[in-house]
Amino acid sequence: MLRDFRCDLHLHSCLSPCADLGMYPRALVEKAALERLDLIAVCDHNSSENTESIMRAAAVRGIRVLPGIEIATAEEVHIIALFETIENLYKIQDLVYDSLPGRNNEDIFGCQAIVNDLDEVEGFNDKLLIGATTRPLEDWVREIHGLGGLAIASHIDRESFSIMGQLGFIPPDLRLDALEVSARTGLLEARKEFPELYRMPFITSSDAHFINDIGKAFTLIRMHEATLGELKMAFAGLEGRMVLEKGA
Repeated sequence: MLRDFRCDLHLHSCLSPCADLGMYPRALVEKAALERLDLIAVCDHNSSENTESIMRAAAVRGIRVLPGIEIATAEEVHIIALFETIENLYKIQDLVYDSLPGRNNEDIFGCQAIVNDLDEVEGFNDKLLIGATTRPLEDWVREIHGLGGLAIASHIDRESFSIMGQLGFIPPDLRLDALEVSARTGLLEARKEFPELYRMPFITSSDAHFINDIGKAFTLIRMHEATLGELKMAFAGLEGRMVLEKGA
């Protein structure tokens, strides 16, 4: 049976240097439950070391977490990568780390805390997660798809760190699965702003860096269950699966 899932496919945890330290796994999951979210994806900047902890914390509350990461390409375009399994997420993380230069300066860029599902700090990531990788956008889309994942362009309505802001257009041969717009624009307004992208599925997410931002934006997606395969079908509009833009 198909039903409508409340999906926020772009959240950050305290691992992201620009996120609040209060974005610990249990706090994040409790707020997601309060907002009645069914499916979330934690997509920290260039890393995924808190994902398993959040998945364990969310399982207790019946919230599905898709393994995800937000990759900064060489063009400084942000792209969300979503996977069905944590194993494939870690494979893409290894590729990101191999192409991510620099070391974090906590005093300048912020803390990058690795936290378990009991909200205990287990360590700190010393990579420059706020930075950009050395590999171009098309490489990352190919790598994501090669691992069975979905590639979504982040916050295309923003002037910085978006594919439209950095490139000004979407290359016609770039196989993106969906485009994300920020809460400040919303789905209906984004359709007016980007009429040339009418063929692409749009979603909106909170991109939450602070607890109170979780739930400020989400997308209603009609699916059979909260899986990556169902999400892919919804993006393609197959067999009754769909993104409900008017209802979001």
